[in-house]
Amino acid sequence: MVESVTSDAISILLANPSPDSSSELPEIVVQVLDLKQSGNRYMFSASDGKKKLRAILPSSQDSRVMSGNIQSLGLIRILDYTLNDIPNKSEKYLIVTKCEPVCPALEMEIKSEVESGETGIFLEPKKENEIKSEVKSEGAGILSKPKQEIVAKSAAQIVHEHGNMAPAARMAMTRRVRPVVSLNPYQGNWTIKVRVTSKGNMRTYKNARGEGCVFNVELTDEDGTQIQATMFNEAAGKFYEKFVLGKVYYISKGTLKVANKQFKTVQNDYEMTLNENSEVEEATNEASFVPETKFKFVQIDQLGPHVNRNDLVDVVGVVQNVSPSMSIRRKSNNETVPKRDITIADETKKTVVVSLWNDLATGVGQELLDLADKSPIVAIKSLKVGDFQGVSLSTISKSAILVNPDIPEAKKLRCWYDSEGKGASMASVGSSLSLVSRNGIRSMYSDRVSLSHITSNPSLGDDKPAFFSVRAYISFIKPDQTMWYRACKTCNKKVTEAIGSGYWCEGCQKTDEECRLRYILVVKVSDASGEAYVSVFNEEAEKIVGCSADELDNLKSQEGEDSPFQQKLKQVTWVPHLMRVSVSQHEYMNEKRQRITARSVAPVDFAAESRFLLEEISKMKTSQ
Repeated sequence: MVESVTSDAISILLANPSPDSSSELPEIVVQVLDLKQSGNRYMFSASDGKKKLRAILPSSQDSRVMSGNIQSLGLIRILDYTLNDIPNKSEKYLIVTKCEPVCPALEMEIKSEVESGETGIFLEPKKENEIKSEVKSEGAGILSKPKQEIVAKSAAQIVHEHGNMAPAARMAMTRRVRPVVSLNPYQGNWTIKVRVTSKGNMRTYKNARGEGCVFNVELTDEDGTQIQATMFNEAAGKFYEKFVLGKVYYISKGTLKVANKQFKTVQNDYEMTLNENSEVEEATNEASFVPETKFKFVQIDQLGPHVNRNDLVDVVGVVQNVSPSMSIRRKSNNETVPKRDITIADETKKTVVVSLWNDLATGVGQELLDLADKSPIVAIKSLKVGDFQGVSLSTISKSAILVNPDIPEAKKLRCWYDSEGKGASMASVGSSLSLVSRNGIRSMYSDRVSLSHITSNPSLGDDKPAFFSVRAYISFIKPDQTMWYRACKTCNKKVTEAIGSGYWCEGCQKTDEECRLRYILVVKVSDASGEAYVSVFNEEAEKIVGCSADELDNLKSQEGEDSPFQQKLKQVTWVPHLMRVSVSQHEYMNEKRQRITARSVAPVDFAAESRFLLEEISKMKTSQ
């Protein structure tokens, strides 16, 4: 049987821009042309062989596009839709709110012109309230379903038929519920059905126009599309108590504008404002829904440009390590909150530490600890990217974690890990920062300064830590300093000798027979401009010294004038390194002092360093 498009499908769509319900739609099959991703959605041209219409696929169909079920030159059946005007043009574009694939890509675009030996589309004479389309080919054809009679009902008729009902039910019956993806600033009346997935606190503000209050919520529809809604003053007071986290609402009479990307935390081109005339009704007697969790994954080796920015990221990774839960005391309010760190890896063979806070640390964090030996896959939504140890991730109040999710990315990662990733050598993403051309945030080549720039500015890091990159030599390591501490093998915290035998860890609340040594030392570094003392911790110190603290301790125990310990320290001096350092202020003996800490250390790549210096010389020539 030959599948083909519905004759005059585009004309049918244009004649019925907003059908009352999907049950009244005729059979509409179109061909997908020029399918491509634009922003966070897929665009295409819908064709019936005669006419074309610009169209947008719902985000719920992304997986079908990625899996190849929906392809360019393939056919889809449109089950529900709406038409929107294109601003400043007489054209319209199609929002496909529900569809299903009919067949994969054909060999060519279907066209209605009939040429010798080619397939064409023929229309039978139209009957009243019915359109039939038939596709003729060599020996085979398909007849589309007859078009059902479309009966338009006014809002008054619908209300009369259903009698007195709850406001939310009336809103559902009298207005067609639209998906969030179809909303834009140029629409008139609309109603959306959404769940409140995040609710902010009421805040006060003061500007040239006076004082006021504001709060916002994040709303998610059944397809998983999100939008932020903001309410000011009277609207804030009206709706603050009404919006309850986790409940489903019908919302209408809001306004939309282009989202401010500087403060955007949801993946939507628009943001919503609700005023005191907006309508918000809880869907109490309606079937509620759990929004589909949608991700826009960032690979671990691409996290660098997101460090310390306002945007949030989603990641998928295989769990390599899970720490015990620990209690952290906040400086702001002295409150104690639970925290747990997990280390994840992906196909880039990079790892990153994700800090889970509050309920995520005690709930799903404990589940991951129980599953740690099975290397579970986690998909985590809405993470903040920080600069601890170069790059780190941290959950916030609206973060969500799915364990072993049934999504294509997780299945692909599981196949990779089981086949080759399990035995691959992994490296922390923060330990291999290199020249980055795009943004370059936290690169060893961004913010490059001389040591004198840091030491000659004693006020650096007064308000908050300042970050720089330097290229310097290790000029001296004092051999009689305290170079390491005894650490717990599980959480790396300092341990003390237990009564009897073993070592007691306050963090894990247990005694272990063994511990390990972790570096905590100070080194003197030098460059052409001067010298400075830098604090170095375990991972960075291992790169500088070239061995673990336990191995260096063994060398120290071997006596002699020219002991292996002294030889080792001599070997590592006057070796150049690239360093990413933080500069902060600390108090010692009632006096503020500058503290420089190495956050990441890497050997000098002389080819990359030469390219960097040539670029710097080129900039100097241009500025002259």
